[in-house]
Amino acid sequence: MSDELQQGILFDMENETQTGLVTCLGLTFENDEARRAYFTKELREKLPELKKIEGYPEGKDEHILALSDPPYYTACPNPWINDFISLWETQKKDVYGINCDFFDREPFAADVSEGKNDPLYNVHSYHTKVPYKAIMRYILHYTNPGDIILDSFSGTGMTGVAAQMCGSPSVLKEMGYRVGNDGVISQNGLSSTSKLGKRKVILKDLSPVATHISRNQNGTFDAAKFEREIDEIASKLALEHSWMYETNHSIDGQIQVDGNGRITKGEVNFTVWSDVLNCPFCLNEYVFFDVAVNEKEGKVDDQYFCPNCNGEISKKTSNKTFVSKYDKATDSIIKIIKQVPVLINYTIKNKTFNKKPDIDDLSLIDKIENSEMNYSFPIKRLPEGDEARRNDINGITHVHHFFTKRNLIVLGHLNELVKKGNNPYLGFLFSSLLYRATQMNRIHLKKYFFGGGGFNAGYLKGTLYVSSLPIETAIIKQIKDRKKAIVNGLRNIVGENGDFSISTSSATELNFASNSIDYIFTDPPFGSNIMYSELNFIWESWLGVFTNNDTEAIMNKTQNKHLTEYHALMVKSFKEYFRVLKPGRWITIEFSNSQSSVWNSIRDALEKAGFIIANVAALDKKQGSFKAITTSTAVKQDLVISAYKPKSDFVEKIMLEQNTEASAWLFVQQHLEKLPIFIGEKGAADLIVERTPRILFDRMIAYHIQNGYIVPVSSADFQIGVEQRFPMREGMAFLETQVAEYDKKRIHAKEFSQISLFVSDENSAIEWVRQQLMKKPQTRQELHPQYMKEIQHIAKHEILPELNTLLEQNFLVYEGIEDVPSQVHTYLSSGFRDLRNLPKNDSFLKLKAKNRWYVPDPNKQADLEKLREKSLLREFVTYKDELVGNRKKLKQFRTEAIRVGFKKAWGEKDYQTIVSIGERLPEKVLQEDDKLLMYYDNAQIRLGL
Repeated sequence: MSDELQQGILFDMENETQTGLVTCLGLTFENDEARRAYFTKELREKLPELKKIEGYPEGKDEHILALSDPPYYTACPNPWINDFISLWETQKKDVYGINCDFFDREPFAADVSEGKNDPLYNVHSYHTKVPYKAIMRYILHYTNPGDIILDSFSGTGMTGVAAQMCGSPSVLKEMGYRVGNDGVISQNGLSSTSKLGKRKVILKDLSPVATHISRNQNGTFDAAKFEREIDEIASKLALEHSWMYETNHSIDGQIQVDGNGRITKGEVNFTVWSDVLNCPFCLNEYVFFDVAVNEKEGKVDDQYFCPNCNGEISKKTSNKTFVSKYDKATDSIIKIIKQVPVLINYTIKNKTFNKKPDIDDLSLIDKIENSEMNYSFPIKRLPEGDEARRNDINGITHVHHFFTKRNLIVLGHLNELVKKGNNPYLGFLFSSLLYRATQMNRIHLKKYFFGGGGFNAGYLKGTLYVSSLPIETAIIKQIKDRKKAIVNGLRNIVGENGDFSISTSSATELNFASNSIDYIFTDPPFGSNIMYSELNFIWESWLGVFTNNDTEAIMNKTQNKHLTEYHALMVKSFKEYFRVLKPGRWITIEFSNSQSSVWNSIRDALEKAGFIIANVAALDKKQGSFKAITTSTAVKQDLVISAYKPKSDFVEKIMLEQNTEASAWLFVQQHLEKLPIFIGEKGAADLIVERTPRILFDRMIAYHIQNGYIVPVSSADFQIGVEQRFPMREGMAFLETQVAEYDKKRIHAKEFSQISLFVSDENSAIEWVRQQLMKKPQTRQELHPQYMKEIQHIAKHEILPELNTLLEQNFLVYEGIEDVPSQVHTYLSSGFRDLRNLPKNDSFLKLKAKNRWYVPDPNKQADLEKLREKSLLREFVTYKDELVGNRKKLKQFRTEAIRVGFKKAWGEKDYQTIVSIGERLPEKVLQEDDKLLMYYDNAQIRLGL
């Protein structure tokens, strides 16, 4: 950065405009065009060094510079991020008056439900979007005005929109918040620590089209200028190309004429095309739409009859018809699936009509097909990939094959006019309509036949699927629709240049200072859900800048990225997140994947990076994607993981006390500070799972192992220690400073809700039994019927002990009247709530308790834990002996025995045993069990494997 820029940064107020002047990073410019020209020149000079940074996109320098809007947005790694961070830190005190030295928050534990009905969702499509209002709730909880937020998997920049909309009183009111005169935000009558005001945001993504969308949804938007310029462009296009989207007005097959005998013309909105297939019996061609579409029910029939031989056929049993034609763009003869127009939707004087194409429509299409292409367009082969070449079988191999000839002509002209303009929102409109102009759009038959005319149903998100009934939209009509959608969506966005810094680069290398970020909200790719770089290829072909997918964190066979490679990329990314986040601050990860192995990769990557998980809640987007709706295993609700970076003094204390029991209790003390004190609503209190001794023990183990420390305390001793050191309420541990607040809120809750368990292994089966016995002591006969129902989904590899064994190893039984301890009386007399100060009940209630199993107190629980651990270790030894001298995989086993054996081996630094046994476990089991994977991965690290 120049000396001039450094001197100006201290007194800079972003985008302060006086008499038309523009201020940016300490420099004042005559106008915004001058600002962009200056920083574009600087960016050009920096490109050679920037190309060394991970994630630098593929494309010519000129295309990258043309797409960028420096210093706010660069279509490559952004070299001004540190400058913005320095400026924003100064503004915290000078502008917002924020005390930056103190920060204390518990995790945001409430489930969030926000739909996608906001006008912003109609501005520009993308494969995934988290509702910005949902993100706002997290930002308001975890940050103050002026705080710096990071999202390195930012997609279309919803985190940026959310950060800036925290300064919009009207939006906060829509969300149910109240903003006081002092700017303090409250909800449901409860005061909040949050205040009204924008937050600053750094957005990074590997995809150039994603950051292009982010820039335009977060920047300063001049609606009047945009409408004026796009109207001029639309007029030029209409003057030259409107004839291509005209059709004869026809009613019941009769062409309509005006009073002068001239044919009445309508403006085409869209044309429906249909594949032409061959009957498997008579081999004659038939038009798929004409035969398969059921107009009465508004659907496509699975079975139908051939119009030529009357044989019962289906799409699957029929053969595709192909045509060979010369493709001038590739200078080759191509073989492509035969399609014909079958329906036209058009408008006359704001009234919509539908018709079958007549001879003039077919002649018009032939004329266009034989016309010269006077405008440039991308001639790009679809890349090799898991998704990108799905249409090769139909002859759709290049980007231009996704468009009809007339749409390609108009898009080429539109792109030329957009580039001549000096307004980035013109390019934003172009990219927003681009996928709507492809053959990936499909007709919505029910709406077509029963909804008052044809409707564009859009394309399937997450795929490049071209259906057998594609829609060809009219580009000039789409420009009008897109203009309206963009203005409606962006006119109320309060974003301004200078509130954000956007970079096109990898999350695996954050080229800015450590301990500089106040909060992270991120929605990373999850496994093989979406092939982003492949899906973005059509967009990026027109932009001229492509995703560098070397560090794309996905599971993709073509890229040779499997779960191991995905995990490694996530570890690298989260380590960078950990490095730049300030100690004591929070990260929120939005997660959507049905595979537990992918969830374990995310969890393990978080813990390997150094984060500590404090809460997992649900985010209901209300509208699922195509895959979320149709795939039976898809997750219907996204999970939101809250984790924190430990404070520096805590890390130092743990290091001093490592390998001693004190380190365990230091961890618990600090972790309890970070956990929610009360969760519940409508008169009900919820179990805070993170506060239960079992989960606290798991978190403590994970922290010690990930940091290479010996686990300093056994499960049995931990159970006793938690009860002795911390106040307990309904099986949950609290700090002395927290328990009064919990008691105050708990007294107003009439009900206490346990978590709903899905029993899949021995550990979850024990926890299920524990929940039942916490409600009330029960006999084995009372438990057994429901228990048998719960264990229907036990994993195939899992050897599950009989219920009797689980009870004997984990619980105690009242064998006679004299055995009944006082806590049983309280269970029986108070609806099984833990009210231990109630007087003892009479002998009748003692008799009711006889032969019932119950959850033991901590001291007896510790004895049981020790006995059970010995039994499991004996079983682990049998597995170990069984595998000596052979390479066989274990097919069936008690997972709990493997876990206990791994824990003992870790404590003895016998890492080879962990790795040897781990290699004999089924790969799927190892990857889907978080505890086994944690021991195995860290043992490999210790052995240098």
